[in-house]
Amino acid sequence: MAFWVILLCTLAASLLGGFYLLGTFRRRRPDEPPLDKGTVPWLGYVLDFRKDSSRFLKRMQRKHGDIFTVLIGGYYFTFVMDPFCFGAIMKESRSKLDFRTFACKLVWKVFGYKPIATSHSIIHALSTKHLMGDGLAVMTQATLENFQKLMLFNLSSEDENRVWQEDSLFYYCYNIVFRAGYLALYGTEPHQGADNKEKAHEQDRILSNQLFHEFRKYDRLFPRLASAVLPPKDKMEAERLKRLFWSMLSVKKRWQKDNISGWISDQDQLLAENGAPEYMRDRFMFMLLWASQGNTGPTAFWLLLYLMKHPEGMKAVKDEVDKVSRENGQEVKRGSPPINITRDMLNQTPLLDSALEETLRLVAAPILVRAVLQDTSLKMSSGTEYTLRKGDRVALFPHVSVQMNPEIHPKPHEFKYDRFINPDGTKKDFYKNGKRLKYFNMPWGAGISICPGRFFAVAEIKLFVFLMLSYYDLELVNREEEIPAIDVSRWGFGTMQPVHDVQFRYRLR
Repeated sequence: MAFWVILLCTLAASLLGGFYLLGTFRRRRPDEPPLDKGTVPWLGYVLDFRKDSSRFLKRMQRKHGDIFTVLIGGYYFTFVMDPFCFGAIMKESRSKLDFRTFACKLVWKVFGYKPIATSHSIIHALSTKHLMGDGLAVMTQATLENFQKLMLFNLSSEDENRVWQEDSLFYYCYNIVFRAGYLALYGTEPHQGADNKEKAHEQDRILSNQLFHEFRKYDRLFPRLASAVLPPKDKMEAERLKRLFWSMLSVKKRWQKDNISGWISDQDQLLAENGAPEYMRDRFMFMLLWASQGNTGPTAFWLLLYLMKHPEGMKAVKDEVDKVSRENGQEVKRGSPPINITRDMLNQTPLLDSALEETLRLVAAPILVRAVLQDTSLKMSSGTEYTLRKGDRVALFPHVSVQMNPEIHPKPHEFKYDRFINPDGTKKDFYKNGKRLKYFNMPWGAGISICPGRFFAVAEIKLFVFLMLSYYDLELVNREEEIPAIDVSRWGFGTMQPVHDVQFRYRLR
């Protein structure tokens, strides 16, 4: 009898312990946000969240208000939808709210990279050096040269190029922007003498195009890979692609290139000096490739699409581009060398800046996550204080709470190319409930986790659009075509992508 009593007690304790680990017995404390665990132990709302994160969070906000805690796949996430609280969360010390815990798990899962202690500081220090200020001027020039190499190399056959050419807009933008950025950052084929220069350029065009095709395969798998829901066949393909990029971007192959950017070479050197093994540095370079080129091409697609769908915006931005070129002696003329678009010229385009920011408001949708390392108090704009519980995660989804909020941006689903500037060209302020907002558009994140390469990304997109509008007339094949819906599987991972491509045509102006 004693044996059976001990066995039953052991089973009961194990069962209760399992229920505890699954979150079954968790209860909301008096000072905590509303708690919603769903109906399925441990899983909670994981299926709803993965199906359509935006729709799910809107539903939770209607149900619970501007702060709520939900169970998603074994983790408790507190979503804060009040933009006046964002500053407190972004500025909170790492001893309380830490983004690196979550980020390290993600980059290991999707890139096979295990960060060393100094990885984050290396990225930020060298991004400040090479992707901002004077360093950005150097990178802008290198990127321009590679855009010209990819887009303008056959302009000598003018008669042929003055007829309409048709292509798929998403593919075209993603392809060209990715390849120009890749060549500017990771280097170009070496050559000796002017005679071999064009052969090297042709190799750059061929090899970068091949790399892009493999990158697109990986990019399509990325959301499900990050969520750990890939079926076995796709998981095998993801692993193959990882190994391919580790090899293509390896230290050994990379140093065979010319014109490697200081951003890439300096980071590799510092990682080596800080004890990172060579194979892990190869994986680090794959992470940098996706981080730097995974969102710029899709953003350029949306920007050109919105401009083509809004002729008044297209005319205003094109007139601005032409004006900047003329004032800097860089007009496009038959038989003339390609125009030289400098960083200073890119700083003279407030309408293009506004159109780009409006595009990002509509389609950039990162989820910003912090691990709660100790109980932390958070005061809402209403004055109510809540405690974020140790062991949970706190998350912001600015696309819903800020970017598509009609109180902040009237008619938020409409594209207004001049939404972000005043009539005199100065930047506009935004308000909620009569109070000025600091965070009214957050495509790059915020705080310590803000994208360190955002200035280079903006320059890259603007260079591409500047060149397209300077050299080509653009129009949709079907002028009545609706803006395609977004792929909801990509919520949380940066710029959204369309569910289908759009045909457009272009010809030399």
